[in-house]
Amino acid sequence: MVDMMKNMDSQVIDSLCGEFQDNNLIQPKMFSKYGVKRGLRNADGTGVLAGITCVSNVHGYMVNEGEVEPIEGRLTYRGHNLYDLLDGFDSEDRFGFAETSYLLLSGSLPNQEELDAFTDLLADACALPDGFTEDVIMRAPSRDIMNKLAVSTLALYSYDPNPDDTSLENIVRQSVNLIAKFPVIISHAYQAKRRYFDNASMFLHMPDRNYTTAENILSLIRPDGMFTREEAMLLDRCLIIHAEHGGGNNSAFTTRVVSSSATDTYSAIAAAIGSLKGPRHGGANLRVCKQFDEMKENISNWEDEDEVLDYLCKILRKEAGDGSGLIYGMGHAVYTLSDPRAVALKNTARPLAAQKGFEREFNLIELTERLAPEAFYRVRGEHKIMCANVDMYSGLVYQMLGIPSEMFTPLFATARIVGWLAHRIEETVTGGKIIRPAYKPIISRAKYTSISDR
Repeated sequence: MVDMMKNMDSQVIDSLCGEFQDNNLIQPKMFSKYGVKRGLRNADGTGVLAGITCVSNVHGYMVNEGEVEPIEGRLTYRGHNLYDLLDGFDSEDRFGFAETSYLLLSGSLPNQEELDAFTDLLADACALPDGFTEDVIMRAPSRDIMNKLAVSTLALYSYDPNPDDTSLENIVRQSVNLIAKFPVIISHAYQAKRRYFDNASMFLHMPDRNYTTAENILSLIRPDGMFTREEAMLLDRCLIIHAEHGGGNNSAFTTRVVSSSATDTYSAIAAAIGSLKGPRHGGANLRVCKQFDEMKENISNWEDEDEVLDYLCKILRKEAGDGSGLIYGMGHAVYTLSDPRAVALKNTARPLAAQKGFEREFNLIELTERLAPEAFYRVRGEHKIMCANVDMYSGLVYQMLGIPSEMFTPLFATARIVGWLAHRIEETVTGGKIIRPAYKPIISRAKYTSISDR
């Protein structure tokens, strides 16, 4: 009986799919015919201007008399160059994610008193509500931690005494609360996943108010809760690098679109999480790691440039890899000569790679970065200007820190929520209109027929 029901369900689904294919075919040439800019990208690859922001700037090219000119990539947070922020934190040998969060939310760097007060506020908000882990995270565990993060974010709405107030003061209060709680949510969701889906032991640690965000994450996910300062400092740098990337990236734009409807903060951030979960966005570093695992298995000498180049050509010809013809981790929609996040992460990670025995892997990634343009030329006959993006190195950094792959994208979300919230605040305070672009209908009129005549 069960098999019969499954067959009936399959037949209905197959029928619906068949009807869709018959009635919803949109030819690619139609987009050009009607001047539709797919992906909100112009014909020259630049983005369609959809708004104004003071939060950050992603700069990867210049347009000179209609021609796109490649330049070294620059990423600025509230006018501060990412490199300058990282150099400042390094020179003073201190953690910087809380300070970066303050900068992105407020628009200015805090003085010591303001930073201490903000850090205390985060520490006060990091604990989950009583019973939240048991009732929300563990009662319905998920194989995918991003799914559980979205559910948990929506569930926090129920614990907020004033969830729908969209005043600046209330959104800032909610922002601090979410930034503080995300590390605990993803860590507890990971432990629940281990227990219920991996048949492994579960270690539920509580956050330490004296720890930074990076220190708490490492403490929460490791069975013994132990970590080194060097490990925590590297993770802190990853969080800073991933905290924001302009209003045009998919998840930030999602935040702004949803926020423009005047909905609550929890709904807007849950929507952004759903965007980041996609392998074309936040999940890209997992594809990079998988591709490098395949390369390491199939390339006998990782230092042989000819052999590595040959394998990259096979990937582009769809003879190796996942058949997509893509070298994951190479290229970016905005950056041309360099991705400043990848440059910063590579420089930060290099010493730890030597220390933890990942030098060969690190060198293979660098070699791939250098040879990929030549592979494109050999296979496709084009001199393509491209650079490694941040995904090329972030996965390796997480591996060096012993962070499991299922935590890669949740860690990205734990950093990027700061940027999302900065864009939500800006959109709510200064937007004023619901975002509603137009779509060209290409359907013809249909006449209703009675069900007996269909």
